[in-house]
Amino acid sequence: MKAAFLLNFTKFVEWPPSAFATPDAPMTLCVLGGDPFGAILDEDVRGATVNGRRLVVRRLAQVPSPHTCQVVFVALSGRDLPTIVHSLEPDILTVGEGESFLRAGGTIAFVTDNRRVRFIVNVTAAAHEELRLSSRLLAVAKAVEK
Repeated sequence: MKAAFLLNFTKFVEWPPSAFATPDAPMTLCVLGGDPFGAILDEDVRGATVNGRRLVVRRLAQVPSPHTCQVVFVALSGRDLPTIVHSLEPDILTVGEGESFLRAGGTIAFVTDNRRVRFIVNVTAAAHEELRLSSRLLAVAKAVEK
């Protein structure tokens, strides 16, 4: 379910041109830290395009270099989380787990609500990252925080 959300987030976010190394660069979804998705994310992304860009998945052990990722799922937690989130380049949609991820500066956090996966959006973080979030994305969020 979370893998499908990640894919769908790309359809409702607008990145500035500076987020991509070249005009024809792919849209890259990166997983930073342990991978909770496995092959499911690869299967969901296989053959997909968003706004004319091919979607690809990368798994990373360390913070990506500029223009490497447009979406980063941060599969890390702990007191270093704010440092990790703030070390990511602007123009990256950051996604993680729980409200503590939002407090650390993340943009979208998955939460469980009555055993259903939902998400909360931090619009201040999105604005800081120069991302434009669709009103349709905000409408289906469990909550929108500023």
